[in-house]
Amino acid sequence: MFVMISAVVLAHFLALLSPGPDFLLVLKSGIRNKKNNAVGIAFGIAAANAVYIFLCIIGVGEILSRSIILMKVLKICSGVFLTYVAVMAIKAKRADYNFINEAVTDDKNKISIQQEFLTGFISGLTNPKNLIFYLSLFSIVLTETINIYVKIGLGVWMTLLVFIWDAFIIFVLSKDTVKKFFSKIAYYIDKVAGTILGLIGLKLIQGTIFEDH
Repeated sequence: MFVMISAVVLAHFLALLSPGPDFLLVLKSGIRNKKNNAVGIAFGIAAANAVYIFLCIIGVGEILSRSIILMKVLKICSGVFLTYVAVMAIKAKRADYNFINEAVTDDKNKISIQQEFLTGFISGLTNPKNLIFYLSLFSIVLTETINIYVKIGLGVWMTLLVFIWDAFIIFVLSKDTVKKFFSKIAYYIDKVAGTILGLIGLKLIQGTIFEDH
């Protein structure tokens, strides 16, 4: 059992290291917002992951993953959301990034921790890969021989690891030396990240609509 759980924990950690839409959103928030507010997106993403982990533990995750309509809705919602984030990033002007090196930011440039939480939560919740990923991982340990407390403990650990990893990225980006470096290229990073997110979003929408054709 120990080897099995260790393998699941390792697979989960390696998945966190693989850049995806959530990582790009954390990167965008980290270079555009104050650390105390940007951490909201880490909370949001972790909360969304916790929802899917809980659903998998109680057995609802498998039912949801088999619902073709629900999975299509999730994919389309995810595509629309990522496309919206991309449009906002692409529309941003160079002057919008001037605040990164300033000690005090204008109110118009501040994004509250609540807004960041909502962005992270929606991103994590509308990403169908999260449900499928956790369902795949938990299928290894969701057996009658595994104690329910072990499953809950594993779920709590995974949720904390998601938050710690995203918060760590934000913490690193908040360092003055790192921030100064990123302030010079933040405009371009936001455009590239936005474009990638937009392409992912459009691909999700297109693939979902035409997947049966």
